[in-house]
Order: sequence, then structure tokens, then C-alpha cells
Amino acid sequence: MTRILIVDDHPLMRKGLAMSLEAEGDLRVVAQCADAQAALDALGEQEVDLCVVDVSLPGMSGLELIKHIQAAKPGLPILVASRHDEALYAERAIRAGARGYVMKLEAADVIVKAVRRVLRGGIYVSEEINDRLLMGMAQGHDPLAKSPLEVLSDRELEVFEMTGKGHATRDIAEKLHLSVKTVESYRARIKNKLNLRNAAEFMQHAVNWVEGEGAG
Repeated sequence: MTRILIVDDHPLMRKGLAMSLEAEGDLRVVAQCADAQAALDALGEQEVDLCVVDVSLPGMSGLELIKHIQAAKPGLPILVASRHDEALYAERAIRAGARGYVMKLEAADVIVKAVRRVLRGGIYVSEEINDRLLMGMAQGHDPLAKSPLEVLSDRELEVFEMTGKGHATRDIAEKLHLSVKTVESYRARIKNKLNLRNAAEFMQHAVNWVEGEGAG
């Protein structure tokens, strides 16, 4: 029996994912957590064969959690199941230590396929992302090479992405479980790191990046 830990701050998503996995018979969800700290506590209390982690979590982000899990349990397979565009986050998730990335709104059989591939030691990403990685290798580039936005923290990248998708500050704060003041602080740090002079330049850069990566 394969023991699985699910980390997602949406109860209905956790429940639906658990039902899809346990319908397989040989997969058992032994713990469900709403945040990173609860997940780390659960990993310290019981044996787990696979973690399924969302990107957006209250407090520590899912990408940071992946790094902590790899430090605490080296080699433990991790699959990211997220609403965030794979084109924007899959490569960063794999660099952090995940073995796969699947959109959480995919059909149940796709998610189960991703789980099984990761459990076998493989890497699961969509055909589009796989082609991008292979193309980078064929052209002699490191497919996981750092982009200019790698200077941003995982949470800063989330704020940057949501800004590029047109979300207002208050909306970003609500979705990421942050205060408006904290989101404004993240934006100020992003502008400084990317040498953006003002809010208009920040917005344009964010929109261009989201559109470019999404089309990539």
C-alpha cells in the first residue's frame, strides 16, 4: 500500500484528490494538511511514500515546502498539483526538488498517471513542458537554467504572476492569505530586484512575462 500525504489549503480540493487516489485501491492517503508546517509535522510523525503539494499555501509557499521536505526526507517523491500555470512554475518546482507537476483541475486519471510515474522514479510534466525541456537540451542549454526572475523568491514570483494576470492588490492578498501591506512590500522588493522604476513599468513587465511564458 502506497502512503500519500496531501498538502492543499482548500478542503474540497484535498477531499476530491484523496477520493480520486484512494479509488485506485493500492493508494492510501494517510494525512491531509492545509499548510506547510502541518505537513512537516505530519512527516515527522508517520511514514509517507509520496507527497502531493500545492504551490499556494498560507505562510510558507509550496515551493519552499518542497525544499524543506527534501532536506528532511531526501529522495521522498513529491508531485505538485496546482492551479498555477504549468508553463510558469513547472521548471521551478522541479529545481526545488519535485518529481512532477500536474494541474489540479486535470481529470482524475491524469493525476493518478502522474502519481504512478513519480512513484516509479520518473518525472511527470505535460507534453508541452517536456518538449521545452528537451529543446533546451538539444540546443545545448541547461533546460533548468535560471531565468532573470530567479532573483525573486517563490512568494514574490506568485505576486508577480498574479499582478501580470490583472489581480488587484487586495485580491492577491486574499488569495495568498497575506495582508495588503505585505503584498505591497513584496511588490516594492520585486521592483527593486528587477530594476523597475514605477508601478506602470512593474505592471507592464509582469503582463509581458505572463503572456510570454504562457505562450512559450
